[in-house]
Amino acid sequence: MTSVLSVRDLRKSYGAHEVVRGVSLTVERGQCFGLLGPNGAGKTTTLRLCLGLTEPDSGSIELAGEPVPQRARQARIRVGVVPQMDNLDPDFTARENLLVYGRYFGRTDRDIVERIPRLLEFAGLSGRGDSRIQALSGGMKRRLTLARALVNDPDVIFLDEPTSGLDPQARHLIWERLKQLLAQGKTILLTTHFMEEAERMCHRIGIMDQGRIISEGTPRALIEQHIEPEVVEVYGDGVDEWCRRAASDSASRVEQSGETVFCYSSDARPVLARLEAERNLRYLHRPANLEDVFLKLTGRELRD
Repeated sequence: MTSVLSVRDLRKSYGAHEVVRGVSLTVERGQCFGLLGPNGAGKTTTLRLCLGLTEPDSGSIELAGEPVPQRARQARIRVGVVPQMDNLDPDFTARENLLVYGRYFGRTDRDIVERIPRLLEFAGLSGRGDSRIQALSGGMKRRLTLARALVNDPDVIFLDEPTSGLDPQARHLIWERLKQLLAQGKTILLTTHFMEEAERMCHRIGIMDQGRIISEGTPRALIEQHIEPEVVEVYGDGVDEWCRRAASDSASRVEQSGETVFCYSSDARPVLARLEAERNLRYLHRPANLEDVFLKLTGRELRD
């Protein structure tokens, strides 16, 4: 494989606050790389630096074979971007949004017009080409923004929280479309707060916190490296007292968040046996997942 994006020791400060603190990452061609982290971790700033939209303080970036920011404009010809917030032009129809955006890449109107039906079909909007943006639902707007990012037939697609605010049906449709793009050999760099999305889509993941990548690997490798394989979630009347007793059991690692107790263990059978005698407690036994890794590495406290 060859890398489509290579970042080395990237740094960016705003005043005394260092937002990106020595980030290094490599995204291979044809893969989906997920950048996860709490609010304020530096994910969006990192994407802007990689695209040449923000000037770095130090470090090196190569995107689509071009040095950034020196030749960022040339690199972006081969890149599609889905921003965190939709920025479609409300004065245009869905079709006109695609046409006008395609012109920024030097495409002829004829070429863009030929591509528009396929793009609308890809986004599940075949019958909405003449609709004004105000007439589209939130899910439709998000899918149109994805279609717009493909108008230049990019090799690399940057997706900043592409399914935020969408209902499950719209989210699953976008996941299906992203898998189609990967099957076509496209490369995706994805930021998301949905751990299920990252687990489903990403070949590799970098977990970012306080401006640094604190762990990187495949979803399965991250889970195996950081979390015990079995998790029991416990809740109900008396859970506080049960938590104090469970914490004394060295066979499990116990954490409490609000009214839920999480027991992490290599063998959950002793925990489950004790719970069977607790009439007022409910519990869920499940395998460890990426959300467990995320919370262990970045903490459970709320970030604003």
